[in-house]
Amino acid sequence: MAETKLLPAVTIYTDGGADPNPGAGGWAAILLDPASGKALELSGGEPRATNNRMELTAAIRGLESLKRRCRVQLFTDSQYLRKGITQWLPGWVARGWRRKDGELQNEDLWRRLHEVVKLHDVQWDWIKGHAGNHWNERADELATLEIRKQRGQGAAAGPPAEPVEAEVFLRVSSSGKRGGWAALVRRKGEETVLSAGLTGATPNQLDLLGAVAALESLSRGISVAVHTGSDYLRNGASRWIEGWRRRGWKTQEGQPVQNRDLWQRLEKAMAGRRVIWPEVKGREVVELEALGKVAKEAAGSGL
Repeated sequence: MAETKLLPAVTIYTDGGADPNPGAGGWAAILLDPASGKALELSGGEPRATNNRMELTAAIRGLESLKRRCRVQLFTDSQYLRKGITQWLPGWVARGWRRKDGELQNEDLWRRLHEVVKLHDVQWDWIKGHAGNHWNERADELATLEIRKQRGQGAAAGPPAEPVEAEVFLRVSSSGKRGGWAALVRRKGEETVLSAGLTGATPNQLDLLGAVAALESLSRGISVAVHTGSDYLRNGASRWIEGWRRRGWKTQEGQPVQNRDLWQRLEKAMAGRRVIWPEVKGREVVELEALGKVAKEAAGSGL
């Protein structure tokens, strides 16, 4: 115990994914020095990978980058990774790197992670993904950028190849139990502002409700770009929703998808329209900031 306390402390946030799964993969690891607050960002990608392989790779690369034995607190939003290393691994090793029911997938990466973990004192913590944690969101952003590099910048969330017929800008505001969303819908030079206030809705739910309302206000068959500062909404709509549906609205860890009813409503609204989800930058940032007041006013009138 005394030796552990003397080790330098490091905090690591990891994330990884593939789009589609399997498909182009990306991983990221962010190393934080609790003493100085300095951060080191690592990331990479592979042309053919799975979500789980990228989650494992992120943890391996983060630990491999440490130059000496450390006391590590590692945060991951992957239950596959956390449960694998903390619960399942001893059984796999005892059975000669096999599961009870057969072959162990990703054996090469599990073997390497098993080796590198021995070099450090590691505490494995699960963190809910896309729930507002800055470093978790940043790791997801870096991994997503690597996926896009592997796809030749052809990600679904990237800029449209042709001009769209309409644009939607979404902003939410939440304070205590009250929340509100605002949407600016622009088409053919005309602008319409939609908004609503609610009590008891989370920011993620507000984002989904605003997106559904904005898309439903547009005619079917139209091409539309939806601009949002919410990675949860943008990534969910452009990357994750197809996998959720294929798995019966379960996450890759087998857990029920949160806000399933709202995601299904959004899926239905997108099905009748050609929707893209560009990254927010420049002009779009200004537009969203201007909507902040409207969203705040809507939150104040929450029912």
